Amino acid sequence: MFILIPVDGIDEKLSKITTIANYKKWALIDFNNGRSQDVSFYDDKDDTKADFIDFIILENKFENYLDFMNEGIMVLVRREEETIEDIIEAFKFKELDEAGL
Repeated sequence: MFILIPVDGIDEKLSKITTIANYKKWALIDFNNGRSQDVSFYDDKDDTKADFIDFIILENKFENYLDFMNEGIMVLVRREEETIEDIIEAFKFKELDEAGL
């Protein structure tokens, strides 16, 4: 499964989630068997080579997420996590919130 996150850089360990308006890159995480298999970065979310993006994780619930939902992408929102690693860890344990709730 693929997870997309707007981030402020291209460092897998140090990049932090940011708003869609302020993103520098899109982080695409290949998540399988309960762990992150690969992280790649893209200038535009449409440049990913993923057939289907399963989840997008956003910085806050006030982001415009309807376009993602219309594409069939499940939208989650972080709680306190900032780094990609922390967000993926929260994803594993279902500690992220659904958008709109």
